Amino acid sequence: MVNAEERRFEVLRAIVADYVQHQEPVASKAIVDRHNLGVSSATVRNDMASLEEDGYITQPHTSAGRIPTDKGYRLFVDRLSDVKPLSQAERKAIQSFLEGALDLDDVMRRSVRLLAQLTRQVAVIQYPTLTTSTVRHVELVQITPARLMLVLITDSGRVDQRIVDLGDVITDEVVARLRAMVNGALAGRKLTDAAVKVAELPEQAPADLRDAVVRVATTLVESLVEHPEERLVLGGTANLTRNAADFPHSLRQVLEALEEQVVVLKLLAATAHPGSVTVRIGEENEAEEMRTTSVVSIGYGTRATLLGGMGVVGPTRMDYPTNIAAVRAVANYVGEILGQ
Repeated sequence: MVNAEERRFEVLRAIVADYVQHQEPVASKAIVDRHNLGVSSATVRNDMASLEEDGYITQPHTSAGRIPTDKGYRLFVDRLSDVKPLSQAERKAIQSFLEGALDLDDVMRRSVRLLAQLTRQVAVIQYPTLTTSTVRHVELVQITPARLMLVLITDSGRVDQRIVDLGDVITDEVVARLRAMVNGALAGRKLTDAAVKVAELPEQAPADLRDAVVRVATTLVESLVEHPEERLVLGGTANLTRNAADFPHSLRQVLEALEEQVVVLKLLAATAHPGSVTVRIGEENEAEEMRTTSVVSIGYGTRATLLGGMGVVGPTRMDYPTNIAAVRAVANYVGEILGQ
């Protein structure tokens, strides 16, 4: 037999489900009619009174219906024992869509578009952070006798191309020596360590290469520095306007806050490990402008390395199980693709 505490939670679960679906305060009669709880309307009313007294639900106006509070959503999310997995067809569609990406930028754009479509929320993804990336290879391609194209490739799939003006004509043999010297010093190193090694390159260069090495090293330093304007991709902002009723006085400030990179990066800051889902509900969000929203975020990367974060932002009245499943699935595939 279900005890009183479990029964009250089942009532709360019913209120959350109905309010998310219908966007209307939920009455005891609706719970009895829609959910097979095996108790009377009077018992449900008593449970609703207890839930309201404990701060899990509230009465928005004088109607008989109740809606969940942030505290109620939190209890619901914390006790999600079974997040409905995506179907095989959905997983296959995600995989084929992301595997069609041409490069890292395309992976980021596709991921955010896909996540916004799956959840009908605002989706955000952080580019792989350079501080955790490792130099895979540095390619030097001679495009004129006195000019090189420098291509920095990281293990996270980031490709940065720069032009190096050498100021003098060099031979193919010199290009090969430069390539070997640069890769010998940088390949396999974290970008933070690589920046130090780049600074040491001119001192280690033979006299006949020193001027070319100084110019290559100067360009490399630019590639190793974070690019703040490239840190985030946002998609599906229009989804918020479809839920405007959930933000009666705050939609504009939410939209403005999402334009601030610092605010969005803070939303993803809790992602400490690949595959670890974090849900922040309402007042739990640090930024005041975001306290009418919920954020479902996750870290993505390889098994050993966290590359960045991604997630969705929407009203507190969101389908948490579906959104958690979608965020987790997309993060897994992005981690696999970048890991390859």
